[in-house]
Amino acid sequence: MLQKNIIMEKFTKLKELVASMEVDADKFYTKGSGAAGTRVRKALQEIKTLAQEIRNEVTEIKNKEA
Repeated sequence: MLQKNIIMEKFTKLKELVASMEVDADKFYTKGSGAAGTRVRKALQEIKTLAQEIRNEVTEIKNKEA
């Protein structure tokens, strides 16, 4: 059960990352801010890493329960 709670915490962090990226994405796409674009790319890399961790943990739990 503890591992499932950890996954849910990571999922919450994933949602927060997406939400926090919104302002920078808007600045990049509407104003062409290069710095905002860099922050968007950085956030997307963090999202990618976190999503992969969650994916691996979900697979591990699924295989243990099977």
